Amino acid sequence: MAVTPVVICLNSSGEALAHRVAEHLGAQVHGREGRVEKADAFFPNALDHVRMLFAAGTPIVGVCAAGILIRAVAPILANKLAEPPVVAVADDGSAVLPLLGGHRGANRLASQIAAEIGATAAVTTAGDVSMGVALDEPPVGYRLANQKDAKEAMAELLSGAGVSIVGENIFDIEDAGGSVELVVSEAPVETGPTCLAYHPQRFALGVGCARNADPEELWQNVSEQLVAANIAPDAIACVTSLDLKADERAMNDLARRLGVPFRVFTAEELEAQTARLANPSDVVFDEVGCHGVSEGAALAAAGPDAELVVEKVKTANTTCAIARAPEPITEMRGRTRGKLSIVSIGPGQHTWRTPEASHLLQEAEELVGYGLYIDLIGPLAAGKTRSDFPLGGEEDRCRYALEQAGKGKNVALVCSGDAGIYAMGALVYELLDRTAEEKGVSDAARRVEVVSTPGVSALQGAAARAGAPLGHDFCAISLSDLLTHREDIVKRLHAAAEGDFVIAFYNPVSMKRRTLLAEARDILLKHRPADTPVMLASNLGRPTENIRYRRLDELQVDEVDMLTVVLVGSSNSRLAQLGEGPRMFTPRGYARRIDGDLS
Repeated sequence: MAVTPVVICLNSSGEALAHRVAEHLGAQVHGREGRVEKADAFFPNALDHVRMLFAAGTPIVGVCAAGILIRAVAPILANKLAEPPVVAVADDGSAVLPLLGGHRGANRLASQIAAEIGATAAVTTAGDVSMGVALDEPPVGYRLANQKDAKEAMAELLSGAGVSIVGENIFDIEDAGGSVELVVSEAPVETGPTCLAYHPQRFALGVGCARNADPEELWQNVSEQLVAANIAPDAIACVTSLDLKADERAMNDLARRLGVPFRVFTAEELEAQTARLANPSDVVFDEVGCHGVSEGAALAAAGPDAELVVEKVKTANTTCAIARAPEPITEMRGRTRGKLSIVSIGPGQHTWRTPEASHLLQEAEELVGYGLYIDLIGPLAAGKTRSDFPLGGEEDRCRYALEQAGKGKNVALVCSGDAGIYAMGALVYELLDRTAEEKGVSDAARRVEVVSTPGVSALQGAAARAGAPLGHDFCAISLSDLLTHREDIVKRLHAAAEGDFVIAFYNPVSMKRRTLLAEARDILLKHRPADTPVMLASNLGRPTENIRYRRLDELQVDEVDMLTVVLVGSSNSRLAQLGEGPRMFTPRGYARRIDGDLS
């Protein structure tokens, strides 16, 4: 369990206990509004909030009734191997119950809390009850090679088979000379349902390669050296290299294939390892500023007491070396590549936000964005560094986020709607594509990992509220002439009008821009009926949401603002008067198909 839990408190009766547990775990307290006096963040609805945290992958400790937590997460349970731990703590501190994720940290977390508050940890997982340990959850720094066999091995033990310990006794259990072997070894082990292999992660793998080297060439080099040195791949703790190589595909693919972190060091940090190198090179120093990349990186990552067990091995385009630390490597030296997540949060309400977006927000160290958008993610922003930028500071916002990620940080650029639609996504990639002369970003920023997550765009949110106005061909046009020439906007308006598209107008007006929406209305009236339905949707997904409908010829500029999306129907769009109110839709043409008119 690598992620810090959140402690949930619902009532004043459990408030003192919640803060005690949180202090012990180094966690935040999230409290129910109006019922809890002090908390790091507050929420209005317990079920919604717990569900949001769970979807984001956050371990949850609820100082509340277990049933509340169960009802919250039950609708979204899907994969027990990926879901975070959930632990319930009685308000009076009498019991601690791990509800989910027993073998993903919940049992250990429950026992830790129980020991702190003097309670009983009601662990119900069969293996833990019978043996006091979870065989599929080894101590930190050890890796189980054959996770898939753990369940069957535990079943054997529960049926009466004894344990045989081969190597280090990492679980501190009795060696009964039984038929189920627990093998701890740095070398590869033949495994099976009655043989579980645990590899101490004492090895740091240092690599180097030519720019755009074939990932298979690096993988082949590393695989051969592991075999030659009789080192199990699961005994590797990390892949590491020079920071200039942070974005090298071959190295990142290697780390993913091994399932370990990728860490990088500066040339100065690697140069400090020169005296320990087996193969220092003046050629390498002249090229990158240190006398060895693969050997230096392996030693730097494994620590001052490490030794090289595989000296640099070179292929046409790659190098690798391996260093061994005296103990398993549990704290990673160096820094990460750096990551910028372009996170689309939708119109604002968390129920429209994807679990992926919530997860990226949860794991980010720093949040960057327009202050209102960061406010909209509510408790997920609690305790994180946030850098607020005003409207109009879009380029500064994106540049800052990239440069912060270039320092090795995990940064989330928070965008409303969908970041790829009239938002920050395109600007991030534009900055990465610019040259230095074009005021691009630093080389370090260019090397960061950039990921994007989709969101509910304003046009989708408005369409869902309306009914189905986008049921046939549609387009989106921004009426802001700050970044687009007015002539281009007018040209697109004429084209969309002539094409009879349903049109979603973004940025329809501002304090200074008041004429283009009226001009757009007049252009459209030349091509579609005066009673064409128009939907005005403001503050979608927020408490102040306002939906209203107008005829095209009655559309007035003064009832529209920057927070309004304007959906104008095509000549085929209709406004149906239903029991729950008007619903706008655009027929796809199924009636023609039913009638056989397919010419």
